[in-house]
Amino acid sequence: MFGVLDYLVFAVTLLISIGIGIFVRYKHKQKSSDEFLLASRSMEVWPVAFSLMASLMSAITLLGVSNENYQFGTQFVIINISYGIATPIAVYLFLPIFYNLRVTSAYEYLELRFGKYARISASLAYSTQMILYMGIVLYAPALAFESVIGIDKNIAIIMIGLTVIFYCCIGGIRAVLLTDVFQAILMFVAIFLVIISGVIHADGVGNIFKAASNGNRLEFFNFNPDPTTRHSWFSQTIGGLFTYLSLYAVNQMQVQRLLTVKSLKEAQMALWWNWPILTALSLLTSFSGLVIYYYYQNCDPLLAGRITQRDQNMAIYVMDALGHIPGIAGLFVSGIYSASLSSISSCLNSLAAVTIEDYVKPIYLFLMKRPLKMSPQRSALPSKIIAGVYGIICIGTAYLAQHIGGILQISLTIFGVVGGPLLALFTLGMGTKRANEKGSIIGLVFGVVICMWIGFGQPKPPPPYLEFSIQDCSQFGIFNITKSIPEAVVANDSKYFYLYRISYLYTVVIGFVITFTVGYLTSLLKGQQTSEDNDALMNYELYFPHVAKSLRKNQAKLSNNLLNNELTITKL
Repeated sequence: MFGVLDYLVFAVTLLISIGIGIFVRYKHKQKSSDEFLLASRSMEVWPVAFSLMASLMSAITLLGVSNENYQFGTQFVIINISYGIATPIAVYLFLPIFYNLRVTSAYEYLELRFGKYARISASLAYSTQMILYMGIVLYAPALAFESVIGIDKNIAIIMIGLTVIFYCCIGGIRAVLLTDVFQAILMFVAIFLVIISGVIHADGVGNIFKAASNGNRLEFFNFNPDPTTRHSWFSQTIGGLFTYLSLYAVNQMQVQRLLTVKSLKEAQMALWWNWPILTALSLLTSFSGLVIYYYYQNCDPLLAGRITQRDQNMAIYVMDALGHIPGIAGLFVSGIYSASLSSISSCLNSLAAVTIEDYVKPIYLFLMKRPLKMSPQRSALPSKIIAGVYGIICIGTAYLAQHIGGILQISLTIFGVVGGPLLALFTLGMGTKRANEKGSIIGLVFGVVICMWIGFGQPKPPPPYLEFSIQDCSQFGIFNITKSIPEAVVANDSKYFYLYRISYLYTVVIGFVITFTVGYLTSLLKGQQTSEDNDALMNYELYFPHVAKSLRKNQAKLSNNLLNNELTITKL
């Protein structure tokens, strides 16, 4: 049972999170939009590093990754290798461009490089991605509430959603960053509670790995190149690489965080430190899945009818193994709840900023033939109203999330469907000289549409589950179960459409390749460049270093040729 002390612990941790936000809000009065959106570029490295991890991992990591290892095995941990490969690419190629341009929105870059229509197109794609993602983030803690407290997840969705809307309207990015640190600590505490209790119960780590081996959960060396293999070294490293870059190199929410520090060097340090923090949480959460498997190796909670989805495994474990200790369940739920508060509030703030800058102002300019001018004080209220509207939309998408599937897979699919094409769009701008606005927009539309079709098209074959057992549920007071003891292992069925059988981790790669290829080829077919294209070519800060070097060399050669021609004419 969720006791009085559990409720007290939950209330205290929630009040701490909200209290930090309120304190920061009134200490820093947010008299300018720069303070509200970028904390006046005065943040330290450590809060930003923790916030980078907390904003996109949150409850999905705690519930989803642990269940991934419980349900499918440990092959997923290989994705951490891709984080190490992708981090220097994001640090040294993408981040310097955004930081040196001193942009507020990542999509300002696209207007500088291509034009306003490319910026709006990317903003629409980002808004779609974040709305879908927020629904998953909101749904995750609702699962924990249903398992631990007994509150129906539909009621929990509304309760959490309304709290997030209030939390989002408290303050700006500084409050979010500082509360992220506290909430990240709660996440690690929740995982350590599971691991320490599990190791004690198993009398050592060795018995946990032995049980995982007997249950075929240990898998690290799947090198099957078949794209329909759900998890392999290829899908994990290649798909993980592109997923990481789409999140930490060009995603508005993360770019905005990296722009809050004092210098480019500190922004790069924050992104470097995010890597070990992210990897540590990922590995610990993966191991917690094996801990939970050891505990339930003879009585799977889903087959025993104790939960409705396996994403609730960690929550039910906390009640079974630690529920007798007052306050522990409350601390665990606090970790899940607080992490979701941080992620959703960040999404709502970034969506409000994108809506004001990329939708409202351009529409006003088009209709009124003059720019919209609002003081920071006047622009605060519309931003909060827009954030509240997005919060209501978030609640609606959370209801849809419960009908889609596992929260980890669907969240990575959402990132891939939109993140891959957006990554390609920025790469076209930063990495090529020929790409132009029409080509980039056509490539983006092709990439998103095809990825939507692949990612959400139906019917899809069920994933190949490992076996589960209910041969002995007596310790949980359950006897005479009539269901079959093992759950059947389901393999990919060749009767399904091939693209629907491809691993969800390749969606981001497919989106990148299609967008980049179509965008570049269409740009070549367009022919002569416009004056705007030529202006972009002269701004070397818009390109990767090797492209900028090539442009400088070409410009120097052109200048020398013009000078030689002038000298020749003078002599004649």
